[in-house]
This record gives sequence, structure tokens and C-alpha cells, in this order.
Amino acid sequence: MRHALILSAILSMLPFGSSIAAGNIAPDWTLADPDGQTIRLQDEVEAQATILFFWATWCPYCKALFPHLQSIRLEYGDRVRILAINFREDGDPATFINESGYDVTLLLDGDEVAELYDIYGTPGVILLDKDRVIHFDLRHIPPIEPPDLGKPASHKRKAAYRAPYWAAEIRKSLDAIIAEHYEIP
Repeated sequence: MRHALILSAILSMLPFGSSIAAGNIAPDWTLADPDGQTIRLQDEVEAQATILFFWATWCPYCKALFPHLQSIRLEYGDRVRILAINFREDGDPATFINESGYDVTLLLDGDEVAELYDIYGTPGVILLDKDRVIHFDLRHIPPIEPPDLGKPASHKRKAAYRAPYWAAEIRKSLDAIIAEHYEIP
């Protein structure tokens, strides 16, 4: 009996599953943009669906996904907001965004926010509704591989192959979020 109580106590302390899962409320946070303006998640999600995009300038998958996110932004207009949370960075994210012309809200030094969401690699994409409910997490999309051309695919080639697929999955989730939670003009 004593061993059962000890085992029960140990098991109750272990984390089983993450609170970062579809249907759960996303943790709130505050980050700064390149101008030093403070952005709080709760204030950003109230009027539109929100894409949290965890990225870095050195990431080939992020670079491949960015144009697709821009097309989503253009397609959905004011019904979606993209918060580009830069983390694990060794480059200049503001210059990258400005030179690329992406219409996103750039947030800097997002390492702690990424950790809060259990995101340790790039890219990370999470979709939220106006109540901060998580509806999509890119980590739960099965990976697809480019066709075998007789040699191993580079990260750049894999990224180019996967990015349109990821964008299609993001659009499906956005459509569901918007239909359920927002008035469509």
C-alpha cells in the first residue's frame, strides 16, 4: 500500500500532455515590436483570428512559409492578424521583414514566449480565435516529403515542398475559425 501511495504521488507530479493543444486557452504574454511598442496577445486577438508565427531569419522553412502567410494576409484582410514572433535569432529580423515587404506584426526576443508554448524549433504556427482558444498547431500536421530524386533532399527543397501544404492546412483552420467566431462581411 505504501508503494502505491508513493507511486501515485510521483505520477501526480509528472506532466502528461501540454496545455498547448487544440481547444485549450493560449497563455497570454507581452512582447515588444522593433519600435519598442508593447504588444499584449490578449489585446490582439479580440477582433480577428490570429496566427502566431514563431520564426528566425536563418530558417529555410520560415523563409519558404512567409510568402504563403503574406498571401493569407492579403486573402483574409482584416479577418486575420499575423504576429511574427522572432526567436533564436542571430540576424536582423526587422530588416528581413522590411526588405521582404511582409504585412505582419514583428515581435522581437520571443524566446520565452516560444518556450511558454513548448516551441523549440522553427517554424511554429498556432492559430487562435478571439477568446485565445487554440485551433491549430503546425506540429500536429504530418510531415510530407518531396519526391525522391536519387539524392537526399536539402532543407531548402523540403521547405519549398512543405510550405504550400502547410499554408493550405492553415487556410482550412482559418476558414473554420472565421465561420464559427466572426461575422463574414
